[in-house]
Amino acid sequence: MPLFSVIIPVYNRPALLRRAIESVLAQTFRDYELIVVDDGSTDQTHSVARSYPGVRCVRQQNRGVSAARNRGVAESSAPYLAFLDSDDAWLPGKLEAQYDFIAREPSVRVHQTEEIWVRRGRRVNPGERHRKPEGDIFVPSLALCLVSPSAVVIERSLFERMGGFDERLAACEDYDLWLRIALDHRVGLLRRALVVKYGGHGDQLSARHWGMDRFRVYAIMKLLRERAADMDAERLRAAREAVRSRCAVLLSGARRRGNPELADLAGSVLKVIEDGDYSNTAFEALAEI
Repeated sequence: MPLFSVIIPVYNRPALLRRAIESVLAQTFRDYELIVVDDGSTDQTHSVARSYPGVRCVRQQNRGVSAARNRGVAESSAPYLAFLDSDDAWLPGKLEAQYDFIAREPSVRVHQTEEIWVRRGRRVNPGERHRKPEGDIFVPSLALCLVSPSAVVIERSLFERMGGFDERLAACEDYDLWLRIALDHRVGLLRRALVVKYGGHGDQLSARHWGMDRFRVYAIMKLLRERAADMDAERLRAAREAVRSRCAVLLSGARRRGNPELADLAGSVLKVIEDGDYSNTAFEALAEI
């Protein structure tokens, strides 16, 4: 059994997939399996994945990145999971450094590395708000996603206990999972930039889906429904405030664009927050509109 299962979900990205696969094959640490999940590609992506000896390629109907990652986990066997988005790449020492981290910090069940950001071919410096914290990151993670799928390693048992990625979410599925994990678990950080994160291209999820805050509100409200009783006063207050501020953005945008359905949903979520009745499931529609 390998130590790491590396999972690359992909849809219609043959050239980028080559770069991602080759960055895994160049790793100095060799005790891994590599699984590419082709999420219903209609171009040469599947042929590219199959052209690399030793790379397992699983094909499924197009169901989205959450389902693709979950499928990869289901097909894998290692005790540690490492994800790589098809448009990103690893530096050669990434898995070796994360193996060393696990040996040093065996009680930390999820950790990540730093990243190099490249936008439209140029290296950029992440803003202060994107600086990755470590340890108890729940409250800062309410504001934005502070764990990168391409940089993370997580124990399989923890991933499975958390239920994996929420397949109802077309985007912000990583925000949702890391928030659920951070409620109870420390997140480790290896302060070495071992991932190159490429952005600025038009097929990124953030470019394809409008109103991203609706997915984040869904994620927080789901967590409140399931775990509000387990939150201390600070965490509960922070989660409620995060919903209020994001709903205000959604309401403003809905009114400006003449979207009464979204305005009604945002209003109903705000009422739930004021009433404190987190059993209300009206928020679930935010993932579907």
